[in-house]
Amino acid sequence: MPYQAVILTVSGSCAAGTRTDTSGPAIRAMLENAGFAVQAMQTVPDEEGQISAAIVHACDILQADLVVTTGGTGLSARDVTPEATLAVLDREIRAIPVAMWVEGLKSTPRARLSRAVAGIRGHTLVLNVPGSEKAARENLGAVVATLDHALRMLAGGGH
Repeated sequence: MPYQAVILTVSGSCAAGTRTDTSGPAIRAMLENAGFAVQAMQTVPDEEGQISAAIVHACDILQADLVVTTGGTGLSARDVTPEATLAVLDREIRAIPVAMWVEGLKSTPRARLSRAVAGIRGHTLVLNVPGSEKAARENLGAVVATLDHALRMLAGGGH
């Protein structure tokens, strides 16, 4: 059975219907190509409480193996995805964002400005990627090959 994934697009304008999300569908395609089943895609506004609640729902109720958020990882006052994520994680995984930053730096020095985080809630791996489609593809592409091993370990599969 394939791993179950949930994609959360964090964007006030997408949630309001004034902008079309392109990063969520791009992430979906990448995950499906990697063998994941995307069980849900949701758009939430840039509100810390709503982002946290959506992550908790995906982890605890939907029991997703992987939750990928896209958007809200930059420097603007509305970019609160990292804080919302950290608030609900049991443990942080610092090397995943580092791998994403290294890959992003190959394309742009602006990758240094990402505040993305990754970690574990229960048996779910949670990753933040940027909201731009190009950056989301690059960031997820930097770590997608390690997700299977990480999820096997979370499920008690060992090394």
